[in-house]
This record gives sequence, structure tokens and C-alpha cells, in this order.
Amino acid sequence: MDEQRLITFTQDLVRARSFSGEEQAAAARVADEMRALGFDTVEVDGNGSVIGVIQGAAPGKTILLDGHTDTVGIAPGVPWTRDPFGGAIEDGKLYGRGGADMKGAIAAMVHAAASLERRTLHGRVVVSASPLEEVLEGVALADVMAAYPPDCVVIGEATGLNLARGGRGRAEIHLRTIGRPAHSSSPQLGRSAVLDMMRVIAAAERIELDASPLMGPAILALTDIISEPYPGHSVIPSLCRVTYDRRLLPGETAAAVLAPFSEIAAQSGVQLEAAIGLGEYAAYTGRVFQTEKFFPAWLFDEDHWFVAQALAGLHGAGLQPDLSAYRFCTNAAYSAGRAGVPTIGFGPAEEHDAHVIDERLAIADLLAAARGYQGIIAAVLS
Repeated sequence: MDEQRLITFTQDLVRARSFSGEEQAAAARVADEMRALGFDTVEVDGNGSVIGVIQGAAPGKTILLDGHTDTVGIAPGVPWTRDPFGGAIEDGKLYGRGGADMKGAIAAMVHAAASLERRTLHGRVVVSASPLEEVLEGVALADVMAAYPPDCVVIGEATGLNLARGGRGRAEIHLRTIGRPAHSSSPQLGRSAVLDMMRVIAAAERIELDASPLMGPAILALTDIISEPYPGHSVIPSLCRVTYDRRLLPGETAAAVLAPFSEIAAQSGVQLEAAIGLGEYAAYTGRVFQTEKFFPAWLFDEDHWFVAQALAGLHGAGLQPDLSAYRFCTNAAYSAGRAGVPTIGFGPAEEHDAHVIDERLAIADLLAAARGYQGIIAAVLS
């Protein structure tokens, strides 16, 4: 494996700005690298996912390594000390948006797969660089898995070079209270949807949520509140909408996360509507996704065959990972949470390195991740 070429490739990906829905430059660079490294098949599907295949010398399992090409944006006025799209390397760290989340992992996956001796592989390696993960976890990956059904999946999100055997899910909950408009000089003639929503929010703060020893607590976080009409010129607001970000634990369903709000409505007498939010986003190819924003949590036992083999592969690569779980949501919400395919997470950087000012990735961790992916693939396909 050409380590300097891997580093340069990662820099190129960071320089290719790729906010969600604008991943075409990064996708093209991934496809070019796969072709140059000799992947047997390279294609870009209708969603904009880049898919590369390495075919082994004998039949066997299919292992899918997935990373996402999109990144979160750059907030106006945020004081980055380095160009977020410069890909500069200083003090052994590569700086730029997406370095940690997760272009470094994509680069490491591509080079790791290409560097293995095909004659030693029983099966095939599929590497996917998928779009829109930051807004719709797993939606693009679902089509990759339909085209190349895997026996097991590796998610490259940051784990600090540890092995994640589970991860929280995510749901977006939309609440709406319905009041009765009136002139604000006679508020007693109406019913304020905002005051009703305040009662709902106060009750929601008292909802008891479960916790996992591995993943931590489930979370219910209020993220926005909007009243209508807005601005409210001399009128009592008749509608109020809020959004909650609900972080999920394994086994939680959409019905279960909405149930407490039905109880709040019944107990408070508030006219309240609660639903899982719908997301609509366009891929850079023009394809439009519309999906319910419920992305399940997932967990595999320590002695699951894939967890055990991946751990052995990492040990064989000279790494000493702990078993862990993601605290955030990943594309594994589909591969493991919905499809039930054995999945683990392994990647460079730490979870707290994602989405931050001066996002950075240690070069040593990038190279270690590439060795780790080699080890996992070899353990499964040897």
C-alpha cells in the first residue's frame, strides 16, 4: 500500500467540497482513484454512490465497506484557523471539513481493498462511497446493498480505531398544537397554541427514557419551536410546531417513541398532533428521496461471528481495539437496524472530531485505519 498516495488522496477528497446533495466532485475523485488502483468494477449508481468491487480468486462471502462522501456545512462567521477545504497537513494532522467525518475512512477503505492479493481472497470486497448520510442515514446505502447483497458490512465512521458493535439510532419527532385565533386585545376569546405547547414541552421534560450500559441514555432534545402566524400582529397564535431529536436505543420503535405524547395530550386536554418527520432531499444526480426520519438503533453480541472475526483481523493488523458502540446515528441504521445484516463500525478519529471547527485527522490514525481494514477483510475472506 502506497501510504503517501493514500495521504494525497485524502487531501484531494477534503479539497472537494461536498455538502449533502453536492457530492459530485468527491464522488468523481473516488471513482478515479478506484479505477487507477485496479478495482475490477467501478460504477456510480442513480443516487450518486460510487461502488468499487474487488473480486477474489475463489467464491466466498461479500464484505461491504461503506463511507459517506457528504459533509455538514460551514457556519457563516465561524473562526476556522485553517482553510476548511485546504487539506493542509500540520504537526502530523490533516485539517479540513470531512477529514474525520469521514473522507479519511473512505480513502483508507479504497486503498486497503486495492492493496490485498486477490489470490488470497475467497469472495469479494465492495467499497461504497455514498451520499446524503448526514441527512438520511442509510437511504443511499440501501440501494448499494440491493445491488451487491453483503454477508457483512463495515461502517467507517469514527471509532477512535476501536470496534463498534452497535450504535444509537435517530428519530425526528414533529409536534403540533392547535389553538383558536383571537385578537390579542381579547386573548380570553382564543386559545394560544404556544401556551399549549409550553405545557406539552414541560411534560415532555418529565418523560423517563431508558439507558444502555454500552450506548448511554436515550435522548429527547428540543431543537426548534415555531408559531403561526409569524410575525403575530395583534393575534393569538393558532398553531405551534416543535421538533424533537430523539436518539434511540436498540428495540425502540416509532410507535413507542410517539406513545408518550399521546398520553400527554390525553392528560393535558391539549389538541396535539405527533408524528415522525418526513425528509425530502435531492441527490446530486437529481434523484429525490422522501423518507420517514426514523433510523433504528442496532447491536450485535460480543461473540457474534463477524464481531469476533473483525476483532481478530484488527489484532492481526497490530491494533488493540476496545469493543464500543456509536453514540450517534450512522448508515448502519439501515444495514443492521433495518436489514439485519451483520455490521461493525471501525474508523479513524474520535466521535467528537466530527462537525467541529478546524476538523482534523491524525495521519498516523489514517494509516492505522487502512491496515485495520486490510485485517478485517483478510479475516473474513481468507
